[in-house]
Amino acid sequence: MSTAMTYQPKADEIKNLREQTSAPMMDCRKALIEAQGDFERARALLLERGAAQAQKKADRSANEGLVACYIHAGGKIGVLVEVNSETDFVARNPKFGELTRDIAMHIAAMSPRYLDREAVPADVIAQMREEFRGAVPAGKPADVAEKIVEGKLNKWFEEHVLLDQAFVKDDSMSVNDLINAAVGALGENIKVRRFTKYALGEI
Repeated sequence: MSTAMTYQPKADEIKNLREQTSAPMMDCRKALIEAQGDFERARALLLERGAAQAQKKADRSANEGLVACYIHAGGKIGVLVEVNSETDFVARNPKFGELTRDIAMHIAAMSPRYLDREAVPADVIAQMREEFRGAVPAGKPADVAEKIVEGKLNKWFEEHVLLDQAFVKDDSMSVNDLINAAVGALGENIKVRRFTKYALGEI
């Protein structure tokens, strides 16, 4: 019998993995067994499966949900964010409420300029590409130069696009990973529809 079949995760390992991924308890147990007790591998497996489930559900209509708010200590920064689910049943789930609050807090901390890559205007992307091309050292082959430009552009997306940003409470995952984990746990398509950040004195 293989080690993978004989390994039995402890209750606290399952609980810890569930807290980090929001995945169902049985899914956490299965992932830990498959990963032979390697916590990070089990976590990666659950995130991959959440992403796969999110892809399958991406075309399903999500018109329910919540508008969440976050007011930073001192009252000088505030965020409103609309997060949609397929049903009101999921919208009323405490885990969905926690997700929306986490996203609102993340926006307050990280100040994304755009929701996703599709929301970035084409002229802004063209401008950034030109800036990055201008910074490529002279003499680089064209294909190498283009890879450098695309790498810098992806980094720019990670800094300015909400879904690409590293999640403020766990920088080992992106905000999109966080949402995909919630899709895996709650079983519905979940989308961030829009957000607004207010900072005292800013227009």
